[in-house]
Amino acid sequence: MGKLLRSVDKKIAGVCGGIAENFGWDARNVRLVWLLLTLFSVGSMVLFYLILCFLMPDAASSKGSYEERMNRRLGRR
Repeated sequence: MGKLLRSVDKKIAGVCGGIAENFGWDARNVRLVWLLLTLFSVGSMVLFYLILCFLMPDAASSKGSYEERMNRRLGRR
């Protein structure tokens, strides 16, 4: 398990895809479970999804950022 990132394989914002990639699950199953939880929780999972959308960094933007920072740090020394 690594850092939880939003997936590049996204349907809405990549939250379910990111959870699936992090745990090694199928993204369709995670999306289905998320949908069922949303229906049974009378929509409160939508709020949780939005919170995760803003808290989880995007995988496409964060892959290069750490590597670039480390290259800059090593290059300066």
